[in-house]
Amino acid sequence: MVTNKMKWGQKHSHRIVETISLLFVVLFIYAATSKLWDFGQFKVQLGQSPVLTAYVDGVAWMVPGVEYLLALLLLFNGTRLVAFYGSLVLMVMFTTYILLVLNFSDYIPCSCGGVLEDLGWTEHIVFNLFFVALAIIGIILLEAHPTLKTSVS
Repeated sequence: MVTNKMKWGQKHSHRIVETISLLFVVLFIYAATSKLWDFGQFKVQLGQSPVLTAYVDGVAWMVPGVEYLLALLLLFNGTRLVAFYGSLVLMVMFTTYILLVLNFSDYIPCSCGGVLEDLGWTEHIVFNLFFVALAIIGIILLEAHPTLKTSVS
């Protein structure tokens, strides 16, 4: 009986991890591509940020690069846990940035790109926190079921 429960839990955990991974892959590929598609505008918006002005050249290339890298790492079971940790850090950084700018800046540029740019700030924070929660769930499930890190999809 315990064996059946363990198999059931692992089977569903695998599906949940796969789903979370695919959601992040879609998010990161979409976000990175949107930024690069209109790179000039993305860079201008970053340059208007009171926090990032001095680092705009590096950040403008680094953010989409990291998003693409995480999307790639999320596709493979062996790198998925590291990618979930990276996704968690990135989403917490994005959320923290929004909160800092909202609380300490008069001008609030959005450099998200695509449809994410159309979200209000509250919706954007909720959206980010949703993905923070998904990353945490993915990490917990992978840590609880070590065989998910190496099993073939």
